[in-house]
Amino acid sequence: MPLYKSISHNSQTTVKIWQITESFKDLMVPLDLKPESLSRVESMKSTLHQRGFLSVRHLLREFGYTDQDLFYDDHGKPHLKDGKHISITHSFEFSGVIISHSEVGIDIEKQREKIAIIAKKFVDYEFQYLSLKASDYVRKLTVIWGIKESLYKLFATPGMLFREHFLVIPFTLEDSETVCWIDYNNQKHRYNANYLEFEGFTCAYVVE
Repeated sequence: MPLYKSISHNSQTTVKIWQITESFKDLMVPLDLKPESLSRVESMKSTLHQRGFLSVRHLLREFGYTDQDLFYDDHGKPHLKDGKHISITHSFEFSGVIISHSEVGIDIEKQREKIAIIAKKFVDYEFQYLSLKASDYVRKLTVIWGIKESLYKLFATPGMLFREHFLVIPFTLEDSETVCWIDYNNQKHRYNANYLEFEGFTCAYVVE
């Protein structure tokens, strides 16, 4: 079973990343899915999405949980029955789960040139320190998107916009961490953000 990477952010927060190499059938074999989970995965039209869904359940097993321990609220945010905080992501052949005693969010994105085309939809303040001609422009945009997606998952509040309500402080790819903010309804919230690159992908996660 290809657990690709495990990161101990601190004593209360762990990230685990799975590289999805197995078939749908092989991923299904050891799992005990709730009826609603089974119905959900069987209704997915994409095998890629099915395998991503199942790989997340394998990551839960790596943490000592099962599908029975996971539930979602009305906003689609995942929760664990024991009260710990969880966030989930999957992109192409990778999936990730972060579990913590604090509020968290995680995102994995494939590094693709087309992110530059939509940059104005999710970047505002960050253009002040980004260089359009820099060789790492796409990689930095992917970090910014991943951090903002992680913030969105953490806060789980309808109406929030990446460009208007989320802000990522200047960073370098070598640092692997920065600070980010949510500015929403006249309230500001500060979070620590971490990021890493592997196999042409970027993983970002934020911790309260």
